[in-house]
Amino acid sequence: MTLLALCLLAAQGGQPAQAQTTAQTTAQTTAQTAVDVELVIAIDSSASIDSREFALQMAGIAAAFRDPEVVAAITSGPEARVAVAAIFWAESGYPVDVSPWHVLADAADAERFAWEMERWPRRVEGGTGIGTAVFHGVKALEHNAIEGKRRIIDISGDGRETTMREFYITSPQARAMALSRGITINGLAILNDEPDLDRYYRDHVAGGPGSFVMVAREIEDFAEAMRRKLIREFEFLPLIGLL
Repeated sequence: MTLLALCLLAAQGGQPAQAQTTAQTTAQTTAQTAVDVELVIAIDSSASIDSREFALQMAGIAAAFRDPEVVAAITSGPEARVAVAAIFWAESGYPVDVSPWHVLADAADAERFAWEMERWPRRVEGGTGIGTAVFHGVKALEHNAIEGKRRIIDISGDGRETTMREFYITSPQARAMALSRGITINGLAILNDEPDLDRYYRDHVAGGPGSFVMVAREIEDFAEAMRRKLIREFEFLPLIGLL
């Protein structure tokens, strides 16, 4: 190494310029993964959801993310951003369909996610495998390279878990797995087919710190229920406000 190179290296604190740049990039990338909330939206694509109802679900999710109150809640925490992904689930043992993770920090980010959701094709159908949905939600949260202060799986659906053809993970087993990892499970129960489904969701699906179940009495109420649910999940509440 020449004398000039040694002098330059000393001026850089003993690290080559390329190493410094790499370190700076790594630090920036790590900082960019910090969010207030990591949310998996697990969407019912089972046979009980017909094509019209599936379209209403997706339109409702898109409308909710475009809502100004939801955007305000997204940016209300210390990090001023959240991370969201969608899982489309149906029968236990069948593959789920998973969207990429989106980090949302403003209305433009929320619009991009909304645009993707309202155009997402339906690739999954079958029975109602709630345990499978939660299991894949846990996997998505555990392997996403994002660091969230709160991690939530949001299960929406219009029915109870159906009898499995073979043994796969059940809803109580998946819930125990999620809770052991500090993940909260919330529910959005659509009551048009089962009027007491919200009770089933509270007893067998939801769990964890601050968990709750929201209700859509008809599929047409899904958009408003989703809007209110997202505000409640994203809104930053300092601990002093919870005393």
